[in-house]
Amino acid sequence: MDYSNIFRLVNLAVGGLMILGGIGQFFPIGFQSVILGCYVIIFGAATLVLEFQIPPAVARWAPFLFSFIGRGIFYIFVGSILLHKPAIWIVAGSIIGIVGVGYVVLEYIPQIEPPQNMRDAGGEWGAEQI
Repeated sequence: MDYSNIFRLVNLAVGGLMILGGIGQFFPIGFQSVILGCYVIIFGAATLVLEFQIPPAVARWAPFLFSFIGRGIFYIFVGSILLHKPAIWIVAGSIIGIVGVGYVVLEYIPQIEPPQNMRDAGGEWGAEQI
């Protein structure tokens, strides 16, 4: 069974949650909250872009985004950034983190193939192309 559309919808939802969570990070306004908010918005935008096209720089410098375990750990990381008050951001961070844990588990289930956009990394991990 092809799960590509399900993975695409999940990744789009997570990217949208990241952007909304990043916007929420700005309040209350402070230096640290603005910096974290910018990073989370950038991470969310990158997640959304990866569902439609794969920029060569991402394939070269962030190959971890092209495996279940790499993307899962990335989602856990971003979800943990969002875990603070108010409760809406705790819920958003928890959802992103739970999706990340699910992706890490999927790495060890051989019957489920990663979608095409997660297989186009252009090489193996750590494989420097000359």
